[in-house]
Amino acid sequence: MALSMLAATGCRNKVAGPVSELQQKVDEYAEFTLTTDLSRLSEKERQLIPVFIQIAEVMDELFWEQAYGLDNRAALDTLSDPAMKAFAMLQYGAWDRLGGEKPFIPGVGEKPKGANFYPVDMTQEEFDALADPLKTSQYSILRRDGQGALTVVPYREAYKTQLAKVDSLLGVAIDLAEDAGLKNYLVERRKAFRTDDYFASDMAWMDMKQSKLDFVVGPIENYEDALYGYKTAYEAFILVKDEQWSNDLAKFVKMLPELQKQLPCDPKYKQEVPGTESDLNVYDVIYYAGDCNAASKTIAINLPNDERVHLQKGARRLQLKNAMQAKFDNICLPIAQLCVCDEQLDNVSFNAFFSNVCFHEVAHGLGIKNTVTGKGNLREALKEQYSAWEEAKADICGLFLTETLIERGEITNCSVEDAYVTFIAGILRSVRFGATEAHGIANMMCFNYMQDNGAFSRNAEGKYVIDVEKSKAALRSWAALILQVEGEGDYDFAKKYAAENGVVRADLQADLDRIAEARIPRDIRYNQGVEALGLKK
Repeated sequence: MALSMLAATGCRNKVAGPVSELQQKVDEYAEFTLTTDLSRLSEKERQLIPVFIQIAEVMDELFWEQAYGLDNRAALDTLSDPAMKAFAMLQYGAWDRLGGEKPFIPGVGEKPKGANFYPVDMTQEEFDALADPLKTSQYSILRRDGQGALTVVPYREAYKTQLAKVDSLLGVAIDLAEDAGLKNYLVERRKAFRTDDYFASDMAWMDMKQSKLDFVVGPIENYEDALYGYKTAYEAFILVKDEQWSNDLAKFVKMLPELQKQLPCDPKYKQEVPGTESDLNVYDVIYYAGDCNAASKTIAINLPNDERVHLQKGARRLQLKNAMQAKFDNICLPIAQLCVCDEQLDNVSFNAFFSNVCFHEVAHGLGIKNTVTGKGNLREALKEQYSAWEEAKADICGLFLTETLIERGEITNCSVEDAYVTFIAGILRSVRFGATEAHGIANMMCFNYMQDNGAFSRNAEGKYVIDVEKSKAALRSWAALILQVEGEGDYDFAKKYAAENGVVRADLQADLDRIAEARIPRDIRYNQGVEALGLKK
């Protein structure tokens, strides 16, 4: 990666603009301590947590290598401006992830679309000419050999040193694990790190039903590869189950096949039957590392990503309640107080926010996984457009599910109007993720479609007034379009539509400027680790 520029440019100690501007960027991330009641865990479960944290720290190092390069990471320690260094740590590199990936360190150019997965000087022609079928693997990187030719290196070889440490730590964790499901998952995940074959461990994770501790770890999401969307990035979450909230949600899992049939689209785009072994559970998250910790923080998990697992067992949807509450309290509610009309402000509630996020994750498992046009699965057909369109589907179909379940009396702690008003406020929160991030693009497409179809207007004070009936109509037509694009695998339309509509328009930009002027946080950053949890290393 041609990024060894901090020392080379001779400007490593210079500051890009006033220090106060960078400090303001750091302050856009509200601090929040990750903790939970550990008394509900056994002694061995509490002993597992520091081991999991050590593994997560390796995932963090691997993500730095994939996103920025470890040499460049080390060079950040030479920065004399503490705000610049702090912001670089939040961003895992020199580019503002929620600010259009603009560089904020002097001498750094544009972020390579392929991050550190590919040589920065690789051409499309070179990639196409390479005969190795592993070039498109989720678990390989491309490098140049001694003669300058492209070569493919599997993750297990490219990151051999770090993965050897993970292997050893997983051995310790396996010995400590008391829950049979967790133990089996850790055994299979250990094999996966050795082989780059994650299917068996994903299936084992699906079968892990009773454990109070959860450990999501490995190369999982493909957002960092903005060149092709092939490569997955390392990350880790450590989670403690909230059994009461989980039990309240369990009934919805069995409803998935019925909910699939009710999606507002042509029947051929919902012909697959979703698995009913899916979990819908609630957790407190106590540690983030790697991809999920870069800039905007994940507040819900929908995994595995493997379509083969979806068809056989479904997926697990994990709601991260404490992180969700932190974002609602620090970001969503202050935005609503600034931007939503007084008459509808009481409709912005955490319960509606929770339901919208929860069923966003459920909606990932609905729709269709394989195109009806013979173009393969959606990820293959839509290529780099897949992530944004899949997030848009989850946004709008998740809202449809929330509305449906409220009207059926299955959700009783919020109203349909709460769901829609909170959804719009939530878009104003997440649209700030920027146009270069899949969730941000998805939110912009949703926002612009809803606006164009009269879902909301602005009153004389410039505040949002949501028309629930027009919102319902817009939701249904937008969901039908998304499910059609995915079902057809219509890459050309997906790319053109996203380019035209996945953007911030002038009126929305004015709203975002007001939000920024009010110093409302953009996202959160965590105090985390054994000390935050009151544990011994």
